[in-house]
Amino acid sequence: MSEDFELDTDDLTRRMEGAMGNLRTEFASLRTGRASASMLDPITVDAYGAPTPLNQVGTVNVPEPRMVTLNIWDKALVGPAEKAIRESGLGINPQLNGTIIMLPIPELNEERRRELSKVAGQYAESARVAVRNVRRDGMDQIKKAKNNGMSEDDQKLWEGEVQEMTDSYIKKIDEMLEGKQEEIMQV
Repeated sequence: MSEDFELDTDDLTRRMEGAMGNLRTEFASLRTGRASASMLDPITVDAYGAPTPLNQVGTVNVPEPRMVTLNIWDKALVGPAEKAIRESGLGINPQLNGTIIMLPIPELNEERRRELSKVAGQYAESARVAVRNVRRDGMDQIKKAKNNGMSEDDQKLWEGEVQEMTDSYIKKIDEMLEGKQEEIMQV
């Protein structure tokens, strides 16, 4: 029966890659003193009864290095979009000009850089937890197979492979965090 067991490492890899992709998206949303359209990606506004990303209710532009503009298509969504930006924790004060919301990007002070660095650390920890959850699922599959007759040698081999995969993804997350924190702290 143990010869029939084959751990789906492709599925585990895909799920760990998903955690990495999510981390990249979250890191892109952290501003580093320069304007970027992607900084609005995680913000959603309640549009027509459903949470909708800002880039789906208007056009996002970066006309200058320190300015992001959001041209809202539906006038009724200007107020909710402005409120969503204020409550997002980006530390940006939106300015209204008709249906255009202007977002001037202020210089980051040392305190704000430290805060953003901590937020980056929290994002990285969430990604590590997601990777560890995938690891746990893989280990659970191996335990079930052991209960169904898998040899201890095979169990150790599979557990080693899952742990090695987990360690490599945790290392990648740590490297991404280090790079992002360096970028945030750069004056």
